[in-house]
Amino acid sequence: MESLLTAWRDHNSEKDRFQAIGSHFQTLFEADAVDILTAASGGSLILTSSSRSPELIERLRLAKGVGLVGAAYTSQELIQVSDELATDSRNRPVEDLDDERFRSAIAIPYHVSESLSGVVYLRREVAWATLIADEIDRILREVTQVFQMFEAFKVGLSTGSHESKLDILSEVARTVSTNPYLEEVLQLLVNITAQRFNYRVVTVRLLDHERQELILRATQATNKAYQRKRAIKLGESIAGKAIQSGAPVFTLDVLNDEDYIGHDLAEEQGLRSMICIPLIVQDRPVGVMSCYTGETRQFTDDEISVLMTLAQQTAVTIEHSRLQVRHTLMQEMHHRVKNNLQQVASLLRLQMRQSHYKTLEDALTDSLARIQAIASVHELLSRDDLDHVSIRHIAEMLCNHQQQSFILPDKSIKFSVRGDEVHLNMNQATQVALILNEMIQNAVEHGFANSTEGEIHITVEDNDGEIGLWVSNDGDPLKDDFDPQTSGQLGLQIIRSLSGALGGTFKIENRIGWTVCEVIFTRQAAE
Repeated sequence: MESLLTAWRDHNSEKDRFQAIGSHFQTLFEADAVDILTAASGGSLILTSSSRSPELIERLRLAKGVGLVGAAYTSQELIQVSDELATDSRNRPVEDLDDERFRSAIAIPYHVSESLSGVVYLRREVAWATLIADEIDRILREVTQVFQMFEAFKVGLSTGSHESKLDILSEVARTVSTNPYLEEVLQLLVNITAQRFNYRVVTVRLLDHERQELILRATQATNKAYQRKRAIKLGESIAGKAIQSGAPVFTLDVLNDEDYIGHDLAEEQGLRSMICIPLIVQDRPVGVMSCYTGETRQFTDDEISVLMTLAQQTAVTIEHSRLQVRHTLMQEMHHRVKNNLQQVASLLRLQMRQSHYKTLEDALTDSLARIQAIASVHELLSRDDLDHVSIRHIAEMLCNHQQQSFILPDKSIKFSVRGDEVHLNMNQATQVALILNEMIQNAVEHGFANSTEGEIHITVEDNDGEIGLWVSNDGDPLKDDFDPQTSGQLGLQIIRSLSGALGGTFKIENRIGWTVCEVIFTRQAAE
Protein backbone atom coordinates (compact mmCIF):
# COMPACT_ATOMS: atom_id res chain seq x y z
CA MET A 1 0.00 0.00 0.00
CA GLU A 2 2.90 2.35 0.65
CA SER A 3 3.93 2.13 -3.00
CA LEU A 4 0.41 3.12 -4.06
CA LEU A 5 0.44 6.20 -1.83
CA THR A 6 3.79 7.17 -3.31
CA ALA A 7 2.45 6.72 -6.86
CA TRP A 8 -0.62 8.84 -6.09
CA ARG A 9 1.52 11.63 -4.65
CA ASP A 10 3.83 11.52 -7.70
CA HIS A 11 0.96 11.80 -10.23
CA ASN A 12 -1.03 14.99 -10.72
CA SER A 13 -3.93 13.61 -12.76
CA GLU A 14 -6.82 11.39 -11.67
CA LYS A 15 -6.25 9.27 -14.78
CA ASP A 16 -2.67 8.44 -13.80
CA ARG A 17 -3.73 7.57 -10.25
CA PHE A 18 -6.37 5.14 -11.52
CA GLN A 19 -3.74 3.62 -13.81
CA ALA A 20 -1.52 3.08 -10.73
CA ILE A 21 -4.41 1.27 -9.03
CA GLY A 22 -4.89 -0.92 -12.12
CA SER A 23 -1.20 -1.83 -12.18
CA HIS A 24 -1.38 -2.71 -8.49
CA PHE A 25 -4.32 -5.06 -9.07
CA GLN A 26 -2.65 -6.63 -12.13
CA THR A 27 0.35 -7.58 -10.01
CA LEU A 28 -1.68 -8.54 -6.94
CA PHE A 29 -4.06 -10.87 -8.79
CA GLU A 30 -1.64 -12.03 -11.53
CA ALA A 31 -4.02 -10.97 -14.31
CA ASP A 32 -3.18 -10.55 -18.00
CA ALA A 33 -5.52 -7.56 -18.32
CA VAL A 34 -7.12 -5.20 -15.82
CA ASP A 35 -9.79 -2.57 -16.46
CA ILE A 36 -11.41 -0.32 -13.86
CA LEU A 37 -14.83 1.12 -14.59
CA THR A 38 -16.46 3.69 -12.33
CA ALA A 39 -20.12 4.60 -11.92
CA ALA A 40 -21.43 7.56 -13.92
CA SER A 41 -24.84 9.21 -14.24
CA GLY A 42 -27.78 7.00 -15.20
CA GLY A 43 -26.15 3.85 -13.83
CA SER A 44 -23.65 3.52 -16.67
CA LEU A 45 -19.99 2.67 -16.15
CA ILE A 46 -17.10 4.62 -17.65
CA LEU A 47 -13.60 3.22 -18.23
CA THR A 48 -11.11 4.96 -15.90
CA SER A 49 -8.15 2.57 -16.15
CA SER A 50 -7.04 -0.02 -18.70
CA SER A 51 -3.86 -2.05 -19.01
CA ARG A 52 -4.47 -2.92 -22.69
CA SER A 53 -6.38 0.02 -24.14
CA PRO A 54 -5.40 3.21 -22.28
CA GLU A 55 -6.52 5.27 -25.29
CA LEU A 56 -10.14 4.35 -24.44
CA ILE A 57 -9.96 5.75 -20.90
CA GLU A 58 -12.81 8.21 -20.23
CA ARG A 59 -14.12 7.53 -23.77
CA LEU A 60 -15.61 4.06 -23.34
CA ARG A 61 -18.95 3.82 -21.51
CA LEU A 62 -20.95 0.67 -20.73
CA ALA A 63 -24.73 0.81 -20.39
CA LYS A 64 -26.37 -0.18 -17.12
CA GLY A 65 -26.34 -3.93 -16.40
CA VAL A 66 -24.51 -4.96 -19.62
CA GLY A 67 -22.12 -7.91 -19.58
CA LEU A 68 -20.20 -9.41 -16.66
CA VAL A 69 -19.15 -5.97 -15.48
CA GLY A 70 -22.70 -4.63 -15.48
CA ALA A 71 -24.04 -7.74 -13.75
CA ALA A 72 -21.40 -7.50 -11.02
CA TYR A 73 -22.14 -3.80 -10.43
CA THR A 74 -25.92 -4.31 -10.37
CA SER A 75 -25.80 -7.34 -8.03
CA GLN A 76 -22.83 -6.05 -5.97
CA GLU A 77 -21.49 -9.61 -6.02
CA LEU A 78 -18.21 -10.92 -7.41
CA ILE A 79 -18.73 -12.82 -10.67
CA GLN A 80 -16.21 -15.34 -12.01
CA VAL A 81 -16.00 -17.22 -15.30
CA SER A 82 -13.32 -19.85 -14.74
CA ASP A 83 -13.02 -20.96 -18.38
CA GLU A 84 -14.60 -20.63 -21.85
CA LEU A 85 -15.20 -16.90 -21.39
CA ALA A 86 -16.03 -16.38 -25.05
CA THR A 87 -19.03 -18.73 -24.88
CA ASP A 88 -20.43 -17.53 -21.54
CA SER A 89 -23.93 -16.12 -22.05
CA ARG A 90 -23.28 -13.18 -19.71
CA ASN A 91 -20.18 -12.02 -21.57
CA ARG A 92 -20.51 -9.01 -23.87
CA PRO A 93 -17.12 -8.45 -25.60
CA VAL A 94 -16.20 -4.81 -26.21
CA GLU A 95 -14.31 -3.99 -29.41
CA ASP A 96 -10.70 -2.85 -28.86
CA LEU A 97 -10.95 -3.90 -25.19
CA ASP A 98 -11.58 -7.64 -25.18
CA ASP A 99 -9.67 -10.36 -26.96
CA GLU A 100 -10.57 -13.91 -28.00
CA ARG A 101 -7.44 -15.14 -26.22
CA PHE A 102 -8.98 -14.40 -22.83
CA ARG A 103 -10.31 -17.63 -21.33
CA SER A 104 -11.33 -16.51 -17.83
CA ALA A 105 -12.47 -13.38 -16.02
CA ILE A 106 -13.44 -11.97 -12.62
CA ALA A 107 -15.63 -8.89 -12.16
CA ILE A 108 -15.19 -7.38 -8.67
CA PRO A 109 -17.64 -4.67 -7.55
CA TYR A 110 -16.56 -1.97 -5.11
CA HIS A 111 -18.54 0.74 -3.35
CA VAL A 112 -16.84 3.24 -1.06
CA SER A 113 -19.07 6.30 -1.40
CA GLU A 114 -21.62 7.86 -3.74
CA SER A 115 -18.76 9.36 -5.72
CA LEU A 116 -16.52 6.29 -5.78
CA SER A 117 -17.99 2.96 -6.87
CA GLY A 118 -17.61 0.66 -9.84
CA VAL A 119 -16.07 -2.63 -10.98
CA VAL A 120 -12.55 -4.03 -11.35
CA TYR A 121 -12.48 -6.36 -14.35
CA LEU A 122 -9.67 -8.96 -14.42
CA ARG A 123 -8.95 -11.34 -17.28
CA ARG A 124 -6.49 -14.15 -17.94
CA GLU A 125 -5.48 -15.99 -21.09
CA VAL A 126 -5.62 -19.28 -19.17
CA ALA A 127 -8.28 -20.94 -17.05
CA TRP A 128 -8.75 -19.52 -13.54
CA ALA A 129 -9.30 -21.93 -10.63
CA THR A 130 -12.76 -21.50 -9.14
CA LEU A 131 -12.60 -19.27 -6.07
CA ILE A 132 -13.84 -20.57 -2.74
CA ALA A 133 -15.79 -18.39 -0.29
CA ASP A 134 -12.74 -17.34 1.77
CA GLU A 135 -10.84 -16.31 -1.37
CA ILE A 136 -13.79 -14.25 -2.60
CA ASP A 137 -14.03 -12.46 0.75
CA ARG A 138 -10.29 -11.75 0.70
CA ILE A 139 -10.39 -10.31 -2.85
CA LEU A 140 -13.39 -8.10 -2.05
CA ARG A 141 -11.63 -6.80 1.07
CA GLU A 142 -8.38 -6.09 -0.76
CA VAL A 143 -10.15 -4.18 -3.54
CA THR A 144 -12.31 -2.22 -1.10
CA GLN A 145 -9.28 -1.35 1.05
CA VAL A 146 -7.45 0.18 -1.94
CA PHE A 147 -10.40 2.35 -2.92
CA GLN A 148 -11.00 3.40 0.69
CA MET A 149 -7.38 4.56 0.83
CA PHE A 150 -7.87 6.34 -2.49
CA GLU A 151 -10.99 8.12 -1.20
CA ALA A 152 -9.12 9.21 1.92
CA PHE A 153 -6.18 10.37 -0.21
CA LYS A 154 -8.46 12.50 -2.37
CA VAL A 155 -10.09 14.02 0.70
CA GLY A 156 -6.69 14.90 2.12
CA LEU A 157 -5.53 16.29 -1.23
CA SER A 158 -8.56 18.52 -1.64
CA THR A 159 -7.11 21.04 0.80
CA GLY A 160 -3.71 21.58 2.32
CA SER A 161 -4.23 24.42 4.76
CA HIS A 162 -3.37 23.89 8.42
CA GLU A 163 -6.73 25.23 9.53
CA SER A 164 -8.60 22.56 7.58
CA LYS A 165 -6.61 19.56 8.82
CA LEU A 166 -9.24 18.77 11.43
CA ASP A 167 -11.91 18.55 8.74
CA ILE A 168 -9.60 16.43 6.58
CA LEU A 169 -8.84 13.90 9.29
CA SER A 170 -12.43 13.82 10.52
CA GLU A 171 -13.54 12.99 7.00
CA VAL A 172 -10.88 10.27 6.78
CA ALA A 173 -12.11 8.81 10.07
CA ARG A 174 -15.71 8.80 8.78
CA THR A 175 -14.54 7.12 5.58
CA VAL A 176 -12.82 4.24 7.35
CA SER A 177 -15.43 3.84 10.11
CA THR A 178 -17.55 1.76 7.73
CA ASN A 179 -14.74 -0.79 7.37
CA PRO A 180 -15.11 -3.67 9.89
CA TYR A 181 -11.52 -4.86 9.49
CA LEU A 182 -9.43 -3.41 12.28
CA GLU A 183 -5.98 -3.83 10.71
CA GLU A 184 -7.08 -2.00 7.56
CA VAL A 185 -8.66 0.83 9.55
CA LEU A 186 -5.56 1.40 11.67
CA GLN A 187 -3.15 1.16 8.74
CA LEU A 188 -5.11 3.72 6.77
CA LEU A 189 -5.21 6.09 9.75
CA VAL A 190 -1.44 6.02 10.38
CA ASN A 191 -0.68 6.46 6.67
CA ILE A 192 -2.94 9.49 6.23
CA THR A 193 -1.95 11.10 9.55
CA ALA A 194 1.76 10.81 8.74
CA GLN A 195 1.20 12.19 5.25
CA ARG A 196 -0.97 15.18 6.14
CA PHE A 197 1.06 16.28 9.18
CA ASN A 198 4.44 15.43 7.62
CA TYR A 199 5.35 13.15 10.55
CA ARG A 200 8.33 10.82 10.20
CA VAL A 201 6.51 7.90 11.88
CA VAL A 202 3.02 7.32 13.27
CA THR A 203 2.13 4.19 15.25
CA VAL A 204 -0.94 2.78 16.95
CA ARG A 205 -0.63 0.37 19.86
CA LEU A 206 -3.66 -1.43 21.27
CA LEU A 207 -4.07 -2.44 24.89
CA ASP A 208 -4.08 -6.13 25.77
CA HIS A 209 -6.15 -5.93 28.96
CA GLU A 210 -5.17 -9.39 30.18
CA ARG A 211 -1.42 -8.84 29.89
CA GLN A 212 -1.62 -5.09 30.60
CA GLU A 213 0.59 -4.48 27.57
CA LEU A 214 0.47 -2.15 24.58
CA ILE A 215 0.98 -4.15 21.38
CA LEU A 216 2.05 -2.53 18.11
CA ARG A 217 -0.74 -2.98 15.57
CA ALA A 218 -0.09 -0.38 12.85
CA THR A 219 2.71 1.84 11.56
CA GLN A 220 3.66 3.30 8.22
CA ALA A 221 7.38 2.84 9.03
CA THR A 222 8.98 0.48 6.50
CA ASN A 223 11.82 -0.67 8.76
CA LYS A 224 11.17 -4.35 9.59
CA ALA A 225 12.85 -4.13 12.99
CA TYR A 226 10.64 -1.16 13.88
CA GLN A 227 7.52 -3.05 12.77
CA ARG A 228 8.46 -5.85 15.21
CA LYS A 229 8.98 -3.63 18.26
CA ARG A 230 8.18 -5.42 21.49
CA ALA A 231 5.09 -4.86 23.63
CA ILE A 232 5.18 -2.09 26.24
CA LYS A 233 3.95 -2.58 29.80
CA LEU A 234 1.52 -0.04 31.25
CA GLY A 235 3.49 2.66 33.03
CA GLU A 236 6.58 1.78 31.00
CA SER A 237 8.04 4.16 28.41
CA ILE A 238 6.26 7.32 27.27
CA ALA A 239 3.39 5.49 25.54
CA GLY A 240 2.69 3.45 28.66
CA LYS A 241 2.56 6.59 30.79
CA ALA A 242 0.23 8.34 28.34
CA ILE A 243 -2.40 5.62 28.47
CA GLN A 244 -2.04 5.29 32.25
CA SER A 245 -2.52 9.03 32.78
CA GLY A 246 -5.25 9.37 30.15
CA ALA A 247 -3.64 12.55 28.78
CA PRO A 248 -1.18 13.40 25.97
CA VAL A 249 2.50 13.04 26.88
CA PHE A 250 5.17 15.00 24.96
CA THR A 251 8.95 14.70 24.75
CA LEU A 252 11.17 17.12 22.86
CA ASP A 253 13.83 14.54 21.93
CA VAL A 254 13.34 10.79 22.34
CA LEU A 255 17.09 10.22 21.93
CA ASN A 256 17.73 12.04 25.21
CA ASP A 257 14.68 10.83 27.12
CA GLU A 258 15.52 8.12 29.65
CA ASP A 259 11.92 6.87 29.71
CA TYR A 260 11.89 6.12 25.99
CA ILE A 261 12.46 2.50 24.93
CA GLY A 262 14.38 1.83 21.72
CA HIS A 263 16.91 4.63 21.32
CA ASP A 264 18.89 2.70 18.68
CA LEU A 265 15.86 2.24 16.43
CA ALA A 266 14.80 5.84 16.97
CA GLU A 267 18.22 7.09 15.89
CA GLU A 268 18.22 4.76 12.89
CA GLN A 269 14.77 6.05 11.82
CA GLY A 270 15.70 9.69 12.45
CA LEU A 271 13.07 10.23 15.15
CA ARG A 272 13.26 13.23 17.49
CA SER A 273 10.17 14.86 19.03
CA MET A 274 7.19 12.67 19.96
CA ILE A 275 3.67 13.06 21.28
CA CYS A 276 1.60 10.13 22.59
CA ILE A 277 -2.18 10.50 22.53
CA PRO A 278 -4.25 7.93 24.50
CA LEU A 279 -7.19 6.31 22.70
CA ILE A 280 -10.12 6.35 25.12
CA VAL A 281 -13.76 5.39 24.68
CA GLN A 282 -16.29 5.79 27.50
CA ASP A 283 -13.49 6.46 29.99
CA ARG A 284 -11.88 3.14 29.07
CA PRO A 285 -8.41 3.11 27.43
CA VAL A 286 -8.07 0.98 24.31
CA GLY A 287 -4.66 2.04 23.00
CA VAL A 288 -2.31 4.90 22.20
CA MET A 289 -1.28 6.77 19.04
CA SER A 290 2.31 8.01 18.87
CA CYS A 291 3.48 10.65 16.37
CA TYR A 292 7.18 11.34 15.70
CA THR A 293 8.83 14.24 13.90
CA GLY A 294 12.18 14.21 12.13
CA GLU A 295 13.32 17.33 13.97
CA THR A 296 13.10 18.65 17.52
CA ARG A 297 10.12 20.98 17.83
CA GLN A 298 7.09 21.76 19.94
CA PHE A 299 3.62 20.51 19.00
CA THR A 300 1.23 23.47 18.70
CA ASP A 301 -2.02 23.68 20.64
CA ASP A 302 -4.02 23.46 17.40
CA GLU A 303 -2.01 20.42 16.33
CA ILE A 304 -2.60 18.65 19.65
CA SER A 305 -6.31 19.50 19.48
CA VAL A 306 -6.55 17.93 16.02
CA LEU A 307 -4.68 14.80 17.15
CA MET A 308 -6.88 14.39 20.23
CA THR A 309 -10.00 14.64 18.09
CA LEU A 310 -8.60 12.07 15.70
CA ALA A 311 -7.61 9.82 18.63
CA GLN A 312 -11.15 10.00 19.98
CA GLN A 313 -12.62 9.05 16.62
CA THR A 314 -10.02 6.31 16.25
CA ALA A 315 -11.02 4.84 19.62
CA VAL A 316 -14.68 4.83 18.58
CA THR A 317 -13.72 3.25 15.26
CA ILE A 318 -11.78 0.52 17.09
CA GLU A 319 -14.78 -0.29 19.27
CA HIS A 320 -17.07 -0.21 16.24
CA SER A 321 -14.73 -2.56 14.40
CA ARG A 322 -14.59 -4.96 17.35
CA LEU A 323 -18.37 -4.97 17.66
CA GLN A 324 -18.62 -5.72 13.94
CA VAL A 325 -16.16 -8.56 14.31
CA ARG A 326 -18.03 -9.90 17.35
CA HIS A 327 -21.30 -9.79 15.41
CA THR A 328 -19.70 -11.58 12.46
CA LEU A 329 -18.15 -14.19 14.74
CA MET A 330 -21.49 -14.86 16.39
CA GLN A 331 -23.01 -15.45 12.95
CA GLU A 332 -20.14 -17.74 12.03
CA MET A 333 -19.97 -19.62 15.34
CA HIS A 334 -22.50 -22.33 14.48
CA HIS A 335 -20.70 -22.98 11.21
CA ARG A 336 -17.30 -23.14 12.90
CA VAL A 337 -18.52 -25.35 15.73
CA LYS A 338 -19.90 -27.76 13.15
CA ASN A 339 -16.58 -27.78 11.29
CA ASN A 340 -14.64 -28.34 14.50
CA LEU A 341 -16.93 -31.17 15.56
CA GLN A 342 -16.30 -32.76 12.17
CA GLN A 343 -12.57 -32.32 12.81
CA VAL A 344 -12.95 -34.01 16.19
CA ALA A 345 -14.83 -36.87 14.52
CA SER A 346 -12.01 -37.25 11.98
CA LEU A 347 -9.41 -37.36 14.76
CA LEU A 348 -11.42 -40.00 16.60
CA ARG A 349 -11.66 -42.11 13.44
CA LEU A 350 -7.86 -41.89 13.08
CA GLN A 351 -7.47 -43.07 16.67
CA MET A 352 -9.85 -45.99 16.11
CA ARG A 353 -7.47 -47.26 13.43
CA GLN A 354 -4.55 -47.20 15.88
CA SER A 355 -3.76 -50.38 17.75
CA HIS A 356 -1.02 -49.09 20.07
CA TYR A 357 -3.33 -48.01 22.90
CA LYS A 358 -3.02 -50.35 25.87
CA THR A 359 -6.12 -49.10 27.66
CA LEU A 360 -9.30 -47.22 26.87
CA GLU A 361 -8.15 -44.55 29.32
CA ASP A 362 -5.06 -43.81 27.19
CA ALA A 363 -7.20 -43.38 24.06
CA LEU A 364 -9.65 -41.08 25.85
CA THR A 365 -6.79 -39.02 27.31
CA ASP A 366 -5.38 -38.36 23.83
CA SER A 367 -8.85 -37.46 22.53
CA LEU A 368 -9.40 -35.06 25.43
CA ALA A 369 -6.11 -33.25 24.74
CA ARG A 370 -7.00 -32.75 21.06
CA ILE A 371 -10.47 -31.46 21.84
CA GLN A 372 -8.93 -29.13 24.43
CA ALA A 373 -6.61 -27.69 21.76
CA ILE A 374 -9.59 -26.69 19.63
CA ALA A 375 -11.41 -25.34 22.69
CA SER A 376 -8.41 -23.12 23.53
CA VAL A 377 -8.91 -21.17 20.28
CA HIS A 378 -12.58 -20.55 21.07
CA GLU A 379 -11.67 -19.44 24.59
CA LEU A 380 -9.26 -16.86 23.22
CA LEU A 381 -11.92 -15.62 20.79
CA SER A 382 -14.15 -14.70 23.71
CA ARG A 383 -11.64 -12.03 24.77
CA ASP A 384 -11.22 -8.49 23.49
CA ASP A 385 -8.90 -9.14 20.54
CA LEU A 386 -11.49 -10.88 18.40
CA ASP A 387 -10.00 -10.53 14.93
CA HIS A 388 -6.81 -12.47 15.73
CA VAL A 389 -5.67 -15.30 17.97
CA SER A 390 -2.17 -15.24 19.52
CA ILE A 391 0.01 -18.33 18.96
CA ARG A 392 1.84 -17.65 22.22
CA HIS A 393 -1.45 -17.50 24.11
CA ILE A 394 -2.44 -20.84 22.59
CA ALA A 395 0.93 -22.38 23.53
CA GLU A 396 0.70 -21.09 27.11
CA MET A 397 -2.82 -22.48 27.53
CA LEU A 398 -1.78 -25.89 26.17
CA CYS A 399 1.29 -26.00 28.44
CA ASN A 400 -0.84 -25.17 31.48
CA HIS A 401 -3.32 -27.86 30.50
CA GLN A 402 -0.53 -30.43 30.11
CA GLN A 403 0.92 -29.57 33.53
CA GLN A 404 -2.45 -29.71 35.27
CA SER A 405 -3.95 -32.77 33.63
CA PHE A 406 -1.48 -35.07 31.91
CA ILE A 407 1.99 -35.05 33.52
CA LEU A 408 2.47 -37.84 36.06
CA PRO A 409 3.40 -36.88 39.65
CA ASP A 410 6.86 -38.48 39.35
CA LYS A 411 7.82 -36.22 36.42
CA SER A 412 9.26 -32.72 36.79
CA ILE A 413 9.01 -30.85 33.48
CA LYS A 414 9.43 -27.10 33.11
CA PHE A 415 7.70 -25.33 30.19
CA SER A 416 8.89 -22.11 28.55
CA VAL A 417 7.11 -20.14 25.79
CA ARG A 418 9.23 -17.53 23.99
CA GLY A 419 9.61 -15.63 20.73
CA ASP A 420 7.52 -13.22 18.66
CA GLU A 421 3.94 -12.16 19.35
CA VAL A 422 2.25 -13.65 16.28
CA HIS A 423 -1.51 -13.46 15.63
CA LEU A 424 -3.43 -15.72 13.22
CA ASN A 425 -6.93 -15.77 11.80
CA MET A 426 -9.23 -18.37 13.31
CA ASN A 427 -8.86 -21.00 10.57
CA GLN A 428 -5.08 -21.10 10.86
CA ALA A 429 -5.20 -20.72 14.65
CA THR A 430 -7.31 -23.88 15.02
CA GLN A 431 -4.90 -25.90 12.87
CA VAL A 432 -1.87 -24.49 14.70
CA ALA A 433 -3.48 -25.27 18.07
CA LEU A 434 -3.83 -28.93 17.06
CA ILE A 435 -0.25 -28.99 15.74
CA LEU A 436 1.15 -27.44 18.93
CA ASN A 437 -0.88 -29.82 21.07
CA GLU A 438 0.60 -32.83 19.24
CA MET A 439 4.12 -31.38 19.40
CA ILE A 440 3.88 -30.68 23.14
CA GLN A 441 2.19 -33.98 23.91
CA ASN A 442 4.79 -35.84 21.83
CA ALA A 443 7.58 -34.08 23.77
CA VAL A 444 6.01 -35.06 27.10
CA GLU A 445 5.13 -38.65 26.18
CA HIS A 446 8.22 -39.68 24.21
CA GLY A 447 10.82 -37.16 25.35
CA PHE A 448 10.29 -38.12 28.99
CA ALA A 449 9.35 -41.77 28.72
CA ASN A 450 12.50 -42.60 30.71
CA SER A 451 13.77 -39.21 31.85
CA THR A 452 12.01 -37.89 34.94
CA GLU A 453 12.92 -34.22 34.72
CA GLY A 454 13.86 -31.63 32.12
CA GLU A 455 12.58 -28.73 30.05
CA ILE A 456 10.30 -28.16 27.07
CA HIS A 457 10.75 -24.91 25.12
CA ILE A 458 8.11 -23.58 22.70
CA THR A 459 9.49 -20.90 20.35
CA VAL A 460 7.54 -18.73 17.88
CA GLU A 461 9.20 -16.64 15.16
CA ASP A 462 7.82 -14.35 12.47
CA ASN A 463 10.18 -13.80 9.54
CA ASP A 464 8.27 -11.44 7.22
CA GLY A 465 5.13 -13.59 7.30
CA GLU A 466 6.93 -16.94 7.42
CA ILE A 467 5.96 -18.37 10.80
CA GLY A 468 8.23 -20.85 12.55
CA LEU A 469 7.17 -23.09 15.47
CA TRP A 470 9.70 -25.10 17.47
CA VAL A 471 9.00 -27.44 20.38
CA SER A 472 12.28 -28.66 21.92
CA ASN A 473 12.95 -30.97 24.86
CA ASP A 474 16.13 -32.12 26.61
CA GLY A 475 14.73 -35.52 27.58
CA ASP A 476 15.20 -38.84 25.79
CA PRO A 477 16.80 -38.37 22.34
CA LEU A 478 15.34 -39.85 19.17
CA LYS A 479 16.57 -43.32 18.28
CA ASP A 480 19.29 -43.48 15.62
CA ASP A 481 16.99 -45.29 13.16
CA PHE A 482 14.01 -42.97 13.75
CA ASP A 483 12.34 -41.80 10.51
CA PRO A 484 9.52 -39.24 10.95
CA GLN A 485 8.19 -39.92 7.44
CA THR A 486 7.53 -43.57 8.17
CA SER A 487 6.70 -43.31 11.86
CA GLY A 488 3.30 -44.73 12.65
CA GLN A 489 2.71 -42.46 15.64
CA LEU A 490 -0.72 -40.84 15.31
CA GLY A 491 0.56 -37.52 16.69
CA LEU A 492 3.22 -37.24 13.98
CA GLN A 493 0.67 -38.20 11.33
CA ILE A 494 -1.57 -35.35 12.50
CA ILE A 495 1.34 -32.88 12.51
CA ARG A 496 2.38 -33.91 8.98
CA SER A 497 -1.20 -33.68 7.70
CA LEU A 498 -2.02 -30.29 9.24
CA SER A 499 1.37 -28.81 8.29
CA GLY A 500 0.63 -29.81 4.70
CA ALA A 501 -2.83 -28.24 4.96
CA LEU A 502 -1.14 -24.98 6.02
CA GLY A 503 1.19 -25.23 3.02
CA GLY A 504 4.09 -25.66 5.42
CA THR A 505 6.93 -28.05 6.25
CA PHE A 506 7.56 -30.34 9.20
CA LYS A 507 10.63 -32.11 10.56
CA ILE A 508 11.85 -33.59 13.84
CA GLU A 509 15.47 -34.30 14.70
CA ASN A 510 18.15 -34.30 17.42
CA ARG A 511 20.06 -31.01 17.73
CA ILE A 512 22.88 -30.46 20.25
CA GLY A 513 21.37 -32.68 22.92
CA TRP A 514 17.77 -31.55 22.33
CA THR A 515 14.96 -33.17 20.37
CA VAL A 516 13.50 -30.44 18.14
CA CYS A 517 10.14 -30.58 16.35
CA GLU A 518 9.82 -27.83 13.71
CA VAL A 519 6.88 -26.55 11.62
CA ILE A 520 7.20 -23.59 9.23
CA PHE A 521 4.28 -22.08 7.28
CA THR A 522 3.05 -18.79 5.77
CA ARG A 523 0.60 -16.63 7.70
CA GLN A 524 -2.66 -15.81 5.93
CA ALA A 525 -4.31 -12.41 5.99
CA ALA A 526 -6.91 -11.73 8.69
CA GLU A 527 -10.42 -13.00 8.11
